[in-house]
Amino acid sequence: MTRLPLQAVLFDMDGTLVDTERLWWEAVEEVAGRPLTEADRPDVLGRPVEHTAAWLSAATGAPAAALAETLHREFADRVRTGVVPRPGALDLLDALARERIPTALVTASPRSVADTVLDVLGASRFAVSVTADDTEHTKPAPDPYLAACRALGVPPSGCVAVEDTETGVRSAEAAGCAVLAVPSLAPIGAAPGRTVLTGLEGVTTTRLRALLPYRLRVMTWNLWYGGTKVHDHRAKQLKVIAETDVDVVGLQETYGTAAGELAEALGWHHHSCGPNLGVISRFPITAALGDPDAGFYGAAGARIAVGDREVDVWTAHLDSAHYGPYATEPLAHEEVRLAQLRDTLHRIGDAAPVVLVGDFNCPSHLDRPDTEWPVTKAAEEAGFADSYREAHPDPVRDPGHTWSPVHGHPEPQDRIDFVLHRGLRVLDSRTCVSGTHRTWPDVEDNDWPSDHAAVITTFSLGTGPGTV
Repeated sequence: MTRLPLQAVLFDMDGTLVDTERLWWEAVEEVAGRPLTEADRPDVLGRPVEHTAAWLSAATGAPAAALAETLHREFADRVRTGVVPRPGALDLLDALARERIPTALVTASPRSVADTVLDVLGASRFAVSVTADDTEHTKPAPDPYLAACRALGVPPSGCVAVEDTETGVRSAEAAGCAVLAVPSLAPIGAAPGRTVLTGLEGVTTTRLRALLPYRLRVMTWNLWYGGTKVHDHRAKQLKVIAETDVDVVGLQETYGTAAGELAEALGWHHHSCGPNLGVISRFPITAALGDPDAGFYGAAGARIAVGDREVDVWTAHLDSAHYGPYATEPLAHEEVRLAQLRDTLHRIGDAAPVVLVGDFNCPSHLDRPDTEWPVTKAAEEAGFADSYREAHPDPVRDPGHTWSPVHGHPEPQDRIDFVLHRGLRVLDSRTCVSGTHRTWPDVEDNDWPSDHAAVITTFSLGTGPGTV
């Protein structure tokens, strides 16, 4: 199984790397003039000075600006004399440095306090530091972690954030990072994409790598009469699958046997359905989904086990007659394809995470805004996002045509093959046509054994609202 590579580790400061949560608590108690209680935690821990000052101002009537200044002073005085690295923090930072894994400090404290702590820890340990002064919004907004990722030039999906408060965890998860939570003064609950430990002692780079999500790379591919229009088509299909390093392929036009033959040659798992549909997967298939008697047009699905998680992957082939842009009445035949898609959506139900791929034989409303193409619109209304358009929002700059690499004029160049999803995070999406090829009818010796381009989307089985 393939996990995303660890590209950086992003550390909170107060309570995570250094034992300053206690010092901050004491500073707030001093300014508040009373002992703090459990009820005060949400307005004290993990919050910027300005938030706590405004909270104290509402309770005491004192000016918030003056309270913030006093809090800054009280906390900074305690940091200069009492800051102590948390157990295991320096060992982990040293281990990351030895493996040349970049680190960043991401804190809701002001720059003045962060620089004081960096003097204790060693500013050279961090490639980047982001403080409350550096972004318009600080934690629990995702802005600080997103800013650190931009500065490092890495995607959040390749980062582990280390946090000690619920506020910080929310910030990191909203940015799309995997999270290691090491609670200091308040407990943090477990959640998908989040690991909770008692501290940093014994945490290794290997352990951090294991926190990153699995990668799932899904391809949709119409094989074109099973590939039989091209010499040595099976070997060429296998070469494409190997070179693209995909994990799951939703197939159309299998001619009944292609899914099984490809899976056997690859040592993969497969589900074949009817004369036309199949799913092949390097991961185990735990269930066959859909109508086992699906005809040439229809849909079939398979439940894929990726580690301890499962993803439903469906492949669909919709009616190819009366392609809309050819027709005098462009939407006249779309009702046929729409009915086929609605049947598929009904069979899928509210499952998530789920990927729906296929040759829809119709344009997308995201590409041709002059027409409300109903098939892709219905998928969108059912909660499915178009992964290619997520990765490439501009249809003019990135048309993503899949029809057709071998059929020229009067055939249109259009995007009719899709990788749709619900409940996943898109890392990348692209079309694929490899090797050299000639146009129809001189196709027998083409390297690319299809008349469709494939679409390949890489998903993260990662963190964030509504994802796994």
